[in-house]
Amino acid sequence: MDILKFITAGSVDDGKSTLIGRLLYDSESILADQLEALHRSNRKNDDGSIDLAILTDGLKAEREQGITIDVAYKYFQTEKRKFIIADTPGHIQYTRNMVTGASNANLAIILIDARKGVIEQTTRHSFLISLLGLPQVVVCINKMDMVDYSEEVYNKIVADYKVLAEKVGLENVTYIPVSALKGDNIVYPSVNIGWYKGESLLHLLETIEIKIDDSKAHARFPVQWVVRPQTEELHDYRGYAGRVSSGSFKVDDKVTVLPSGFNSTIEKIELLDEEPEEAFAGMSVTIHLKDEIDISRGDILVNTHYQPEVSQQIEADLCWMDTRVLDTTHTYFIQHNSKVTRCRIQEVLYKVNINTLEKEYNEDFKLNDIGRIVIKTAEPLAFDLYQNNKANGGAIIIDSRTNVTVGALMLRATVE
Repeated sequence: MDILKFITAGSVDDGKSTLIGRLLYDSESILADQLEALHRSNRKNDDGSIDLAILTDGLKAEREQGITIDVAYKYFQTEKRKFIIADTPGHIQYTRNMVTGASNANLAIILIDARKGVIEQTTRHSFLISLLGLPQVVVCINKMDMVDYSEEVYNKIVADYKVLAEKVGLENVTYIPVSALKGDNIVYPSVNIGWYKGESLLHLLETIEIKIDDSKAHARFPVQWVVRPQTEELHDYRGYAGRVSSGSFKVDDKVTVLPSGFNSTIEKIELLDEEPEEAFAGMSVTIHLKDEIDISRGDILVNTHYQPEVSQQIEADLCWMDTRVLDTTHTYFIQHNSKVTRCRIQEVLYKVNINTLEKEYNEDFKLNDIGRIVIKTAEPLAFDLYQNNKANGGAIIIDSRTNVTVGALMLRATVE
């Protein structure tokens, strides 16, 4: 059974937490103790029904204020698929939390309040989802019960969002009219929205295709650990343990070790007590090569015929996550897969005003800011362009003074 990872995004009070609560409640995915706590809760909706948002509001401050601050992860499954939900904050000051939640998702659900339509926050979240390269987007036009389930209102919002989607570069977009509060089109088709002929949200989530990149072109294996037991029984054993980040590797494939550039051939693949002929993205394996090569943690094995970029000077999109302003005179760490090396932010090309999508120049990079930079690394990085292969095109910036992650990078181009 495969796993679909998706995020919910939307403005404050658009009903993200309620929608997730409704998904869990109506699909009978709530544990008995959670159900009991739900019925004991004093939080009720205006109509006296249980406030299902309680199921995702994990922090005390969230419960008190009725808003989402941190990313809340929820897990459930149906007969067809397993799901991991990231309920991300709507407030602008928690943009970094949304980026964190969206970075590994397969799909984004954007909620729009049917009474308000496309607003500034919708633009902000749509831009971020496009920036992070999420392949599928579902726009749930929520609170349809508050506009008398109007088809005209729905059609107007769909038309407005299509203009925005084209502007930010979103392609695979599906639209569903819903009421998270009443349960319309969440798990079951709505009897109140007879004019809508599409599927319910859960049916879409169960059936939408999850594309797995198993191509040789993106075969990438960051080395986590060099396995050398050096025992009597395993005197000559030398394996390279890690997780296939993208693509696939087969026994007898020609591989290149980067950044050194040495070539070899895969002799054997180990997975626990098995020796599969092929390893795919997401599999944690130990790879053996036919040649003895100097390989260490941080190196990456790639298919010799399809090699990534190798550079020390890289143009990248940056989401800044620290309360300290970005300092171009400071030396940071960059972590790309298992490789960590020092780096400097050589130049800030521009910031993006994520409300208007306009570029801003000569501005400080502050908490939650997003823009384009040029970064210089102490050692070469072997990376793919983020737009071509997210798994090998992302990195993080770490402050060497505090060891705190201060930035998320999407590597976009090699700088000559």
